[in-house]
Amino acid sequence: MSGPGRVTLVGGGPGDPALLTVAAVEALRDADVVLYDRLAPHDTLPELAPNALLVDVGKRPGHHPIGQDGIETVMVRHALDGAAVVRLKGGDPYVFGRGSEEVLACHRAGVPVRVIPGVSSSVAVPAAAGIPLTHRNLSHLFTVVSGHAPLSDEEHRHLAGLGGTIVVLMGVGTLPSISHGLLTSGLAADTPVAIIERGYSETQRTTVADLGTILHVAAAAGVRSPAVIVIGHVVAFAFDGDAEASELLARAERLGASA
Repeated sequence: MSGPGRVTLVGGGPGDPALLTVAAVEALRDADVVLYDRLAPHDTLPELAPNALLVDVGKRPGHHPIGQDGIETVMVRHALDGAAVVRLKGGDPYVFGRGSEEVLACHRAGVPVRVIPGVSSSVAVPAAAGIPLTHRNLSHLFTVVSGHAPLSDEEHRHLAGLGGTIVVLMGVGTLPSISHGLLTSGLAADTPVAIIERGYSETQRTTVADLGTILHVAAAAGVRSPAVIVIGHVVAFAFDGDAEASELLARAERLGASA
């Protein structure tokens, strides 16, 4: 290590190393230290960052061995010691990733920092399940929300009234409140819902029901995080070739065309 250190926040995408950007791969190749999350593509880090000290700072639900303040302290300390530090995060650093907090920590310490965007799981994981978030005459907008904490009544009413597609990240634990809130806010009980677990992994699985039955179906299937939840008629695309789903899609398109 020589000269002043620096920090690069890297979006690792949904976990598949093939979805890392060229800039991300270059930053990892030149890194002295890599602090990585559990949902980042870390299995291949010894090859991607051959000269780096690899530090697991991944937080799991209910288990945070290193808190956010601690992560920022370690990151800044290594940079101040002259290291090229990569903070490897799942998805995109600025989409529910606390990347802005880490950038501010670098600014406060006088450490140069840059951000390399990543492929957000909010878009990539539904695509891996065959679900587009928009479709002509069916959904012309999508909204991404964090399910880390329960939404307010006002937020549920806003989402139910927007139309289009709703994508929920980190929402398995709050699914009961989300489904109840959307139903009581007027979203139809037969609105399709898909839960895509472990996107882009060998054990990826999609569970589909409608808003009125998703809690029962998800419980019976043993759905667990990490998962992305998609709410809207575009979910029918997950069953291309299935006659019932095709009819659902056709009906939704007719409704959309007449709206």
